[in-house]
Amino acid sequence: MPTQDVTKDDTLEDFAVREITLEGESKRVFVSGEGPAVIVMTEMPGISPHVARFARWVREAGFTVYMPSLFGRDGALPDADEGAAVFRRACVSAEFRAFGAGVTAPVTIWLRSLARLAHQECGGPGVGAIGMCFTGNFALSMTLEPSVLAPVLSQPSLPLDVPGGLDISDEDLKAVRKRLDKDNLTVLGYRFAGDQVCRAERFVALSQALGDRFDGRTLPDSAANPSAPPFFAKHVPFPHSVVTAHLIDEAGQPTLKARDEIIGFFGERLGVG
Repeated sequence: MPTQDVTKDDTLEDFAVREITLEGESKRVFVSGEGPAVIVMTEMPGISPHVARFARWVREAGFTVYMPSLFGRDGALPDADEGAAVFRRACVSAEFRAFGAGVTAPVTIWLRSLARLAHQECGGPGVGAIGMCFTGNFALSMTLEPSVLAPVLSQPSLPLDVPGGLDISDEDLKAVRKRLDKDNLTVLGYRFAGDQVCRAERFVALSQALGDRFDGRTLPDSAANPSAPPFFAKHVPFPHSVVTAHLIDEAGQPTLKARDEIIGFFGERLGVG
């Protein structure tokens, strides 16, 4: 798999930049690769070099990556102040509903349409989707779209004010559970044990709602990369980003194993590898 310098801004020049209009809304989407589609949703504070590195790993494993720009400067490695400003804007955006449990984020309607479009364009049995941090639970809501077969929740952090809450309505959650049972699907989840944003209560809530359809995996804090980018070093001073900012890119590391498990999950569900 390719190596990428994650200590400076990423030009993203190996991705095609598309302006995609769905549900009356236009968003920039970075697309690259061949094979079945995987929607990679960025963590806070945007499509960082670490998020792009993960997207490239998925691409090199035989998938077409669709990486929508949802907030922040695309490809940037922002300093702590810029990252905090992006976070504050996203928190008050009606698209995301950062606070309060039991409500489905409106942006997931657009993301479900993106999954449908990606499946039409790429073919295969269906689509994979991974949300991270701020977008973590979005992959759960996206399973309401029939083409989504492989949902992954990496450190799902919303709602910010209810540790045991889920940012999905009760009605949608029931529909998700019904769909998982009907199509024999599993939702894969990852977090660090000491994550203060995606706490253990969230995985308990997911297990209670989805039963054995939720496969939640918790990594020890010792597995997290202690050398975090500026935004994380100041504002997220604890293990958090499993396959991006806190991943240790060395053989035998638990975070690298988690990356391989996720890519393997996509492959198993989408018929790659």
